[in-house]
Parts: sequence; structure tokens; C-alpha cells
Amino acid sequence: MSVNKVILVGNLGKDPEVREVGQNRVAQVPLATTERGFKKADGTEVPDRTEWHNLVAWNGLATILEKYTSKGSKIYVEGKIRNRSYETSSGEKRYITEIFVDNIDLLSSNNNGNSNGSVPPPPPATASTTKQSSNKDTKQTKSSYTPPPVEDTNDDDLPF
Repeated sequence: MSVNKVILVGNLGKDPEVREVGQNRVAQVPLATTERGFKKADGTEVPDRTEWHNLVAWNGLATILEKYTSKGSKIYVEGKIRNRSYETSSGEKRYITEIFVDNIDLLSSNNNGNSNGSVPPPPPATASTTKQSSNKDTKQTKSSYTPPPVEDTNDDDLPF
């Protein structure tokens, strides 16, 4: 048995680029994750460390990224690591590591990362909840998303 699963929380480095590939849509966007710096006991400063990840989302997830996110938006992503190579126009072979997105949760309350609430967030989306069905010339996106039940937990002894 093996597992290929990535969980990231970060900010988009630019607006998603969405294009058509055959009858599918694909979005590509860089995501920055930052580990905060700290000061060691001996006084040494360790700076922030930012890693960049190339996200690839297909169909319904690409549409969600396009409609509800922009540069700076904070998102939670689950996906798989995929490596591929390509050849540049000058014949040089390049390698790239990408995160193929399976699930997205929008953590910013609107599409530009601010929290003024002007755009309501869409329901959580996963690759398994957005399915394409073809009936001759019509395409429909079906969502089987149902919100989780709300539990009434009135625990007054919680410290927060």
C-alpha cells in the first residue's frame, strides 16, 4: 500500500490562469506556504521560509478557483504530488512538480482575500462532488454536497 496525499494552507501568488483543454477546464496557480521565523535561545534569528507550490485543478475545481479566488486569497488544499518533464523551445529538458487538487476550502471570506463579506463563499468542493454528465449536447455539473449537521454543543467549561 502507498499514499500520495498533500495538505497545504497558504496564499495564492497570482490570479488563477484557466484554460480549456478539449472539453475540460484546467486552472493553474502558485500557492505560497510560509513557516514563520523565530529566535533561538542563543539569540540567533531564523528568518521566515516560504515555499511555492504549483497547483493544478480540473473542471469544477478550476471554476471555483476562477470565480472565488484571486491573488492573495487564503485557501486549504488537498491533493496529490505529480512530477512531469517537458522540453523548452530551445530543446532543454525541464522538470516540474505539481499538486493535482482533489479538494479546496476557501479560507478568505471573499475573492480578494479581504473580510468585508461581499461575496459569499461556495460550498466546499472536491473532485468527487463535482461530476460531469453528458446528455447528447448538454453538459451539467452535478453536486452531491450536503452540509454537515450542526451539533449543539453547549460546553461552558471550554477555555475559549
